[in-house]
Amino acid sequence: MSNYLKCLKKVNGKSTGIFAAGVLFGTAGIKVLASKDAKKLYTNCTAAILRAKSCVMKTATTIQENAEDIYAEAQQINEERAAAEEVVTDVEEADVEEADANETDVEESFKETETEEA
Repeated sequence: MSNYLKCLKKVNGKSTGIFAAGVLFGTAGIKVLASKDAKKLYTNCTAAILRAKSCVMKTATTIQENAEDIYAEAQQINEERAAAEEVVTDVEEADVEEADANETDVEESFKETETEEA
């Protein structure tokens, strides 16, 4: 019996109490988490998360559609602008060609005038 008393004296009461309290709270926690009320809470939370996901997905889809519309309009603006620049370039080239032709005519007329005077 004295051996048992010596053994009990070596046991730390504080550590043993903390261990026992942990086991008690763990067991109680498992029962609480497995209760019908807890399951109902988990179900409602999951349903709320699914609703939030649906809302976020709708918003993301709307944003994506708007971005696609903006992109298409930007492409159209650039195509129109490129076509307008091409027309301006063509007109400028035609003006340059016409000016060159007029200059050539003037030079030929001048040469003819010099030839007639000589």
